[in-house]
Amino acid sequence: MARLLAYAAFGGAQGVVGSGDLAVRALSSPAAQIQVRPGACAILNRAAGATYQAYAGRLPTSDPINIAATGSSARSDLIVARVENPYSYGETWANPSNPVVGPYIFTRVISGVTKTTTDVRQVRPNDSALTLARIDIPANTSAITQAYIKDLRKMVSPRRDRVLYTSFPGDLSTLSYSDAKWRNWPGAASWSIDVPSWATRAKVVITFAGFRMTRADVFARMQTKFGPYLGQDTGIDDDTGSQTRRSTIVLADNWNISSALRGTTQTLSVQTWMSKTETGDVHVDSNTSIVADVEFVESPDEEEL
Repeated sequence: MARLLAYAAFGGAQGVVGSGDLAVRALSSPAAQIQVRPGACAILNRAAGATYQAYAGRLPTSDPINIAATGSSARSDLIVARVENPYSYGETWANPSNPVVGPYIFTRVISGVTKTTTDVRQVRPNDSALTLARIDIPANTSAITQAYIKDLRKMVSPRRDRVLYTSFPGDLSTLSYSDAKWRNWPGAASWSIDVPSWATRAKVVITFAGFRMTRADVFARMQTKFGPYLGQDTGIDDDTGSQTRRSTIVLADNWNISSALRGTTQTLSVQTWMSKTETGDVHVDSNTSIVADVEFVESPDEEEL
């Protein structure tokens, strides 16, 4: 019954509970050992006849795990959290020394997997186990560095927060071709955004509908700016001449959110660069709609803890 309740509570999914939970980290002074950080997780019961069952587990302190050195060939090891419950039907695990307190969940190393392995079910499909990381170890190596560790954790129930922000310029705002420098334009594309304390990623799409161009050909670039982050350039290359015309411009970015920005308020805005060689102007006006689609996502934290 407890495992059924755990299954229902986690929505039939498995993964870590918090974004930093059970992160696999190299030691500060690399050695033949790694650490699994404290945290909590949900693990589906894959024993025979165990449908609609899950385990809830917690690692209260860091777990040091030894990693064997490689010889003349490289090797990949999978790091998993595995339930070894001998009382579940069909399981053959050894009985714990104390049946009341166990332990029943262990950090295990599955050594010698392929470098493309991303899930424990690819190598041990019947294990009640949660994939944490894969370590790709070069030949003749005994000291594990963070660069060898690929984080494979997934959140059991990630939080999301999505909001649409809009702006409708009341007056004409023009940016003329000039000195090929980035300008904070248009001013109407600016919003104060509250970053959730749990957010580890931000997905931002800004759309300009009815973006106006006049006078001559236009060659420009636009990018989003969110707090200290600058987005990728989006090019605007319009060779239709001197007539007034309108277009739709879309900017999109996907950022990791550092711990320093979580729980703060940051400004989302746009920067525009105009070429010196093309002499057209760009505008936003009362016929322009600016829409910012901002989604914050909780995912395994990629920031070094």
